Amino acid sequence: MSKKCPQRRARTKQKRLSPDDRRKEFVTKATEFFADEGFGGGTRALARRLGVTQPLLYRYFPSKDDLIKEVYRTVYLEPFDTGWEKLLADRSRPIRERLQEFYNAYTNVIFTRKWLRIYLYSGLKGLDINRWYVGVVRDKILSRIIRECRHDAGLPSEIRPTAAEIEMAWVFHSGIFYYGVRKYIYDSPVLEDKEQMIADAVGAFLAGFAQVFGAASVGRAPVKEVV
Repeated sequence: MSKKCPQRRARTKQKRLSPDDRRKEFVTKATEFFADEGFGGGTRALARRLGVTQPLLYRYFPSKDDLIKEVYRTVYLEPFDTGWEKLLADRSRPIRERLQEFYNAYTNVIFTRKWLRIYLYSGLKGLDINRWYVGVVRDKILSRIIRECRHDAGLPSEIRPTAAEIEMAWVFHSGIFYYGVRKYIYDSPVLEDKEQMIADAVGAFLAGFAQVFGAASVGRAPVKEVV
């Protein structure tokens, strides 16, 4: 029996990780922790979840704020490096096709319990994550969509989006987002064909944009621009 114990301990011994790998592991597990507990959970409880001491956690992230910012960067900003902006701006393809492909890819990233719970928790907690992310969505997605819709409608595409255009784009974008909330947070019945939902939403948005800001805007007083 004395010979077997060391073998059992060897099998359960934690693998040594490089500092970079350890940092990534901390961020991954911290993301799961915040998704489960919200941002009210302390670093002591987080360290227990990680199976490390609190001082070791602080060696990698001097404050809880630093860790939250890294979770935000990893979960919310890194996906924007996948070429989404280039996809939306590719005028060699029909605008409807681009929007459908973008939202199919975008929802594949955000439609998870973890992503949505962190986003909603941070909003309830009043953290900057939501404000940062709303700004990124507005500047990198919605403004680009408006420019492409303007170009498709034969309108000037390089001027700044108007407040009314931004609001219409938010209504469209938020409707798709809330589909994920209903399915993954509320467990509510939804149309299971996500691609059909997106195709329908894109069709309705494009028709509405053309109706409101296309031919119907000729001769109408200018709408205030977003500052």
